[in-house]
Amino acid sequence: MEVRIPWFVEKVREYDEEFHRQLKAVVEMAMKPGALDARTKFLIALALDALKGAEQGVKVLAGQAREAGATDEQIAEAVRLAYFVAGMDVVKTSLKAFED
Repeated sequence: MEVRIPWFVEKVREYDEEFHRQLKAVVEMAMKPGALDARTKFLIALALDALKGAEQGVKVLAGQAREAGATDEQIAEAVRLAYFVAGMDVVKTSLKAFED
């Protein structure tokens, strides 16, 4: 599966060719299949984008995950993990309300 470069990384090329090459290399290194297959990498990236509120990233990555063989159930589990990670800080911080 070909690694797709995000549009905003491609846009950088117009302003800074050298930085674009470096960014592109990082994207390719991070997203090419290795110890983790492409589907798993897309699901992890989707969960991270969900965690940081990147709506368009979630949409694009969900499509790429599906193209790599992910099911809606696997996407739902990735999103649940993002919520679990984000939500635990709320629980931990909220305990301060009960301290003397």
